[in-house]
Amino acid sequence: MTRYRLPSLTTGEVMMRSRFRRRRRSEAGIPTGPMADISFLLIIFFMVTTVFVVYRGFPVNLPRAERVDPLKSRRNVVNVWISPSGRIMVDQFDTELTGVAGIVHQKLLENPRVVVLVKSDSNTPYHVVSGVIEELKRAQALRVSFIAKKE
Repeated sequence: MTRYRLPSLTTGEVMMRSRFRRRRRSEAGIPTGPMADISFLLIIFFMVTTVFVVYRGFPVNLPRAERVDPLKSRRNVVNVWISPSGRIMVDQFDTELTGVAGIVHQKLLENPRVVVLVKSDSNTPYHVVSGVIEELKRAQALRVSFIAKKE
């Protein structure tokens, strides 16, 4: 009996000759495909569950005045009077709401140390007082004071 001897093959040659090839191992990693879906679901979740609080402000009690009297004029003071009817006076000059910023700005250019004194009544509509405050902001009046009489 004759025995046939198979030639010795290396591992690589055996793998090439074999019918089944080894699969390459995939590298470990984090799949990023579903991350977009998850982020959109989180956005929708937070949009649905968030509660928005509506700020309603706070009540404002303006001081009561029987009459509005001009103060003695001072060097570094600009007086702004607001009557209950909505009439606005800046240093004894009647003006509209839109003219307050121009007059105060001119006074600030003449004297940068000017303090603006706002005097009004509790019967004055608050939107007029608020409008004057906005005009003073527009004129860049940084020193503003509100005057009220002691009872």
